[in-house]
Amino acid sequence: MHAELLPAQRAGTFGLGGDLRVSRLGFGTMQLPGPGVWGPPRDHNEAIRVLRRAVELGVNFIDTADSYGPYVAEELIAEALHPYPEGLVIATKAGLTRFGPITRPGPAQWPPVGRPEYLRQEAEMSLRRMKLDRIDLFQLHRIDPKVPLEDQIGELKKLHDEGKVAHIGLSGVSVSQLEAASDITAIISVQNLFNLTDRAAEPVLDYCTGHGIAFIPFRPLATGALAVPGSPLAALAEKHHATPAQLALAWLLKRSPVMLPIPGTSSVHHLEDNMRGAGIKLTDDEFEELSAIA
Repeated sequence: MHAELLPAQRAGTFGLGGDLRVSRLGFGTMQLPGPGVWGPPRDHNEAIRVLRRAVELGVNFIDTADSYGPYVAEELIAEALHPYPEGLVIATKAGLTRFGPITRPGPAQWPPVGRPEYLRQEAEMSLRRMKLDRIDLFQLHRIDPKVPLEDQIGELKKLHDEGKVAHIGLSGVSVSQLEAASDITAIISVQNLFNLTDRAAEPVLDYCTGHGIAFIPFRPLATGALAVPGSPLAALAEKHHATPAQLALAWLLKRSPVMLPIPGTSSVHHLEDNMRGAGIKLTDDEFEELSAIA
């Protein structure tokens, strides 16, 4: 008799980089720091509980970044989970700096810095903060237009060759940028904005699907007005005895086999709600219906 799957495991797994078997429904840590993704969390103990509960629910893929806090999210991961359970995969990023709490939308408050010495420093500091010997997946948070791409990706490749980084990924890129980086070294993942209502990154997703590259959608739950009572999304969610957010996650998981959503929260209650989305299986007709209404 097989043991019952944990909630996150119901979405299946993906071979990240060919050697890291991860739950397709992961956890993103951007919401763990304080307001504006700045400073310590409002409730430190709850942030620790969220991370531990995610693992209890079957999550073995956690995404973070040096700029979340800054540094706060990585420190919380180490406090909550070190010594790490076998099979836990932690992905982090470097390449964005911070001026203070986020006060308005837009990239201006996350200036990119892709100088090789800076990327190396941040990799070394992430290793120290999270008490790691090796970063499973190290992602260039944004390409710095002021620094040659070969210098940025080249430094990540050096870190890989030295054994400090197992795999390399990108974030916020176009297909042409992904192809250019792939000419320098193996790129195993892309993290771009993508959800039911914002599919501007669809060409990148299709490229990743065709090449077996993991696609990690950030802001996966931007359902907005689609989730209001009486909307088609809300009606279909009711049919599945689910929330609109859970249905939006189910839609992402069905959209492509390389999709690895990482919904984040600072609440154990919301975490548990999100994880239930892994168990929803949409029919082809339901998937098309959701695609159309968005």
